[in-house]
Formats: sequence, structure tokens, C-alpha cells
Amino acid sequence: MTTIFTNEYSLFNFVVNDGNGVKGLVDSGLTEVPARYIQPLDQRINKQDAAVALQNMTVDLSELDGPNHEQVVKTIAHAAETLGFFQVVNHGVSLELMESLKVAAHRFFSQPAEKKAVYLKGVSPSPIVKYGTSFVPEKEKALEWKDYVSMVYTNDANALEFWPNECKEVALEYIKMSTEMVKRLLRALIGNLEVKLDESTLDALVGLRMVNMNFYPTCPNPELTVGVGRHSDMGTLTVLLQDGIGGLYVKKGEASSSANEEWIEIPPVHGALVINVGDALQILSNGRYKSAEHRVRTTSVESRVSVPIFNAPLPVAKIGPLPELVARDGVARYRELVFEDYMNNFFGKSHEGKKSLDFASIL
Repeated sequence: MTTIFTNEYSLFNFVVNDGNGVKGLVDSGLTEVPARYIQPLDQRINKQDAAVALQNMTVDLSELDGPNHEQVVKTIAHAAETLGFFQVVNHGVSLELMESLKVAAHRFFSQPAEKKAVYLKGVSPSPIVKYGTSFVPEKEKALEWKDYVSMVYTNDANALEFWPNECKEVALEYIKMSTEMVKRLLRALIGNLEVKLDESTLDALVGLRMVNMNFYPTCPNPELTVGVGRHSDMGTLTVLLQDGIGGLYVKKGEASSSANEEWIEIPPVHGALVINVGDALQILSNGRYKSAEHRVRTTSVESRVSVPIFNAPLPVAKIGPLPELVARDGVARYRELVFEDYMNNFFGKSHEGKKSLDFASIL
């Protein structure tokens, strides 16, 4: 039976405050997208207008330790300097775990709403776990067609105590198995800038780790909606597990007019993880590396899941352009700031491309 909403408030209350999420809308028998989810024309994703990434964007990380080390570093750095996205294989995360993560995500979101709602902001048993929908729904003109559960890693004991039973063990293993890969990539990227950082500094740049499980229910009118609006990630490097359905789009170049934008679809590659540059790395590199502006489309065919790990600086860390790069470039393009301030600004607004970087920009 279709749930009838008398006004936008009743819909918002059902989806956001009561924790039913978008999945609750779909499960209620929804046959068309509510007005609250219809995106402005310039924010909609036209699949026909996007190119599929055909160039070789997949990097074999096992070659980082071999005779092709320099070439692999150049490939990674070129991707970070241009698109801000690439994919990796032989990354240390097993295929079995990758499949288990997708199963666990579906298991968590298939639960009744009241089981998930115990993790809503304000009632969750711990601030390191949050279940929600969209991004900042109370500040968005059009909501995103996505539900999520977010788990911040502090230590193993807290993860096992507070993270949801349906996914905590595989999510914790995912973080553990990807941590060294992230550090190897960061070492390569920083080394390519001809800058040396000690291990404690590198650790601080990826000291905050948060794993999300995202759920994009089937949508009756995918052409009217977005799963995630255009944005860049706030952190240093993001690791993303896609399922086989696809729907991730990355903006190519810095076109300021929506009419001139070119978007590239990042196709799922079996066994691969997607890596993307975040705002913190763009700031650290004084603009040399580009945080990737990206978005996600919805589909009417099948519900989609994705599992990103956001690797970011510790909240207390000060970040700014590396001094060696400022000396070399002759200018600092970003100011130094405490990363917690950047986080608060990032989460205080709805998605709006890369405007979050304006908070740190000097030029």
C-alpha cells in the first residue's frame, strides 16, 4: 500500500526524522518520485551525455615494489593531477572480503526501519555511528536518493562494541586491510612532489578513518534525481568499493559553466577499488593534485550499494600547503587551518561542487 503524504513536512518526517529513509519510500509502494527529490535541470545526470572512461585508469599496485615503480608512480600522479580518480588492483583487500562487504550492506539496509533508526543522530548509542539519508537534508532544496550508515574508526574495541552487528566485522577488516595501501599511495604521491614527510606526519594525514555503507534504492524516475549530488570529498584519499551496477560520474577539467562540463563514468572493474583525491590533498599539494568533483546517478533496475573509506587528517591536525611547494611555486593558494574547522564547514552545507574549498582558498 502506498503511503500518502499530505505535505512536504510529513514526507520529510517519515524519511528523515523517523528513519524510514528512501528505502522506506520505495517499500511503501511509491510509483513516482516526490517533488522533494526532483533536482533542478542543471543538476540532473544525463547518462547519454557522459563519456565512459576508456583510457587505462587501473593501476596494478603490486608493481609499486618492482622495477616499474617509477612508471607506476607517474601514472598515479598523472591521474591525481588531472581527473583525481583512478582504480587499483592487487591492493591487499581480498575478493572474498569485497563480496562480503556488499552482502553486509544489503543486509543492514534490508532491516526494518526501527532497527536502523536506533543509529539516527541524537539517539545513536555512540557518536561514532550514524544512520541517515541524503547529506544534510535540513539544508537541501532537493534531497538525494540515498541512505547510509557511517562508522568512524577510533579503535577495534569501540568498533566491535558500537558498530552495527550486521556489518561491523567486515567493515573493520576492510579498514585494516586497506590502511597500508592508502599509506603506500600517499607516500608515492608526496614523494612525486619531491617532498619528504616522516611516518608520524603521514599517519596524521590519514589518521581519521570513516567507513560508510551507502544504499541507493531503485528509483521510479532516475532521470529526475541524483543518488549523490556533485561534490568533492573533504579528506586526503578515499577508497571506494563499487558493486557491479555502476553510476559513478567524475567531472573532467575545471569548466565553470554547466553547459561546457564534461562528465566521465567510472565503470566498475571486477576486483578493483576506486581511489579519489580529496580536498585535504589538494590543499597540501598547493593545488597540484585535484580533488575530484563527482556525483552518483540512480537507476530503476536494481538497488545499488557502495562502500567508501574516507581517509582524512586528524581533526586536531593543522593542514596547509607544504612549505617546500610554497617556496617552489612562489605562492600559497590555500591558508593553513585546523582540519576540524574544515570538517565543520564541509558538513554544515549541502553539496555544491567544490565550493567547500573556498573555505581554505586564498586566491
